[in-house]
Amino acid sequence: KGTLVVKYGTFTPKEREDDEDRSIPYLKGYTVFNVEQIEKLPDRFASPAEEPPSVPVPHIETVEAFVKNTGAKISYGGTKACYRPSIDDILMPDRNRFDSEVHLYSTLLHEVAHFSGAKHRLDRDLTGRFGNEAYAMEECIAELAATFICADLGVAHDPRDNTAAYLANWLAVLKNDKRAIITAAAKAQAAADYLHQLQSTSRASEAA
Repeated sequence: KGTLVVKYGTFTPKEREDDEDRSIPYLKGYTVFNVEQIEKLPDRFASPAEEPPSVPVPHIETVEAFVKNTGAKISYGGTKACYRPSIDDILMPDRNRFDSEVHLYSTLLHEVAHFSGAKHRLDRDLTGRFGNEAYAMEECIAELAATFICADLGVAHDPRDNTAAYLANWLAVLKNDKRAIITAAAKAQAAADYLHQLQSTSRASEAA
């Protein structure tokens, strides 16, 4: 059974467009149906009630320990993953928003790689904005560093949205500088090495 919804708006005929007082109000009714009442909808329209219960994303202790030993401050909540240089912390979506531990840890290690670039750490340029070369280069560095660390820790890497969203920017940088990938890989390895060094520093502090 449909439900009536009514849209209110105003309409100004072309012959009255110069006269703001000549707009004509109107009401238009639509019959809408609850998603549970519609059959054969694409999956993207599934209602929360029809979605399978979320399964907690497993913890991989080697990765959890690695990230903890970096000293990065990490908060879970919201819908966006990012490193915030101004307050030197990492914001991650709630764990149940990730569909696997591979997806979660690939994202987390990408952000930890950004964390390594802070001015008081490896001092990379983190001031870029989406669409410019500095931003594209830093994203490439972070993604490569995450790949290296996943390999070092023996876990799978799944770049997902990071690669898809930034690929065009990376290609633009590579076209302008044929050695950009070499530079990015070198800085990514430096980031991975730095984060590995923090592991021994953390363990030494705990032993003391």
